Amino acid sequence: MALIRADFFSQSLMRTVTITAIVPVDKFVNEKPRERKPYKTLYLLHGVFGNDTDWVTGTRIQRWAQDHDLVVIMPSGENKFYVDNEKSHEYFSRFIGEELVKFTRDLFPLSKKREETFIAGLSMGGYGAIINGLKYYETFGYIAGLSSALMIEDFVNATDGDDIPYINKRSYLESVFGDLENLVGSDKDYKALVEKIDEKSQLHMYMACGVDDALIIKNRDYRDFLLKNHVDLTYEEGSGAHEWDFWDRYIYRVLKWLPIESKSEGISSGHIE
Repeated sequence: MALIRADFFSQSLMRTVTITAIVPVDKFVNEKPRERKPYKTLYLLHGVFGNDTDWVTGTRIQRWAQDHDLVVIMPSGENKFYVDNEKSHEYFSRFIGEELVKFTRDLFPLSKKREETFIAGLSMGGYGAIINGLKYYETFGYIAGLSSALMIEDFVNATDGDDIPYINKRSYLESVFGDLENLVGSDKDYKALVEKIDEKSQLHMYMACGVDDALIIKNRDYRDFLLKNHVDLTYEEGSGAHEWDFWDRYIYRVLKWLPIESKSEGISSGHIE
């Protein structure tokens, strides 16, 4: 299993960015190397206050990616919700949906097929995976959100105050999303994006949220909206709150849902065939 960190200059963000990639290029099964063919790929987004290493340190994604012959690309989204902002010239949505896909396909032997290209995330990253998966649905064939921060209605009504965490302050949210009055109905609105897609049958989505998570009501609301719009949705709830124990369990369920290779363990640290 190759665990790679790469720095490269992003034109979308106008700065050097870092990604972490899991690439099972060194996998051997029964002393035979993997068949040479393009890898199916999961673009995996972290939550607020996190970075590109979160999924590796917080879950068992590295081991599972190796078992299922899956490349996992993990970018850093800072605290910017993976959306475009013209004023700051931070085009995170363009970075995720266009530039990152092109760069990683140039760097690694990845499949260019829509049905073999996936996007997922947790919390802020769940929001980012959903809006960018929908915005670039011709690129991403499968979209998954865990404990997704589907909160734009709250953002529109946000205020400032000394007792409000900065991530919830109106001034901060405006620095990320721009004019909050224009948020609903925009390309940052997860409901509006679904309504703009004519071929909703092409959408394959997965959502999960812990029953003790404060975001459960918003996730249920979006579940009902997707089902009403005839989107192919798999929705699950389970024990847990907004925490890594839940995300570790449910990212595995995401992998079970995705059309990826069957499990085959290779030679690795601590495992001898």
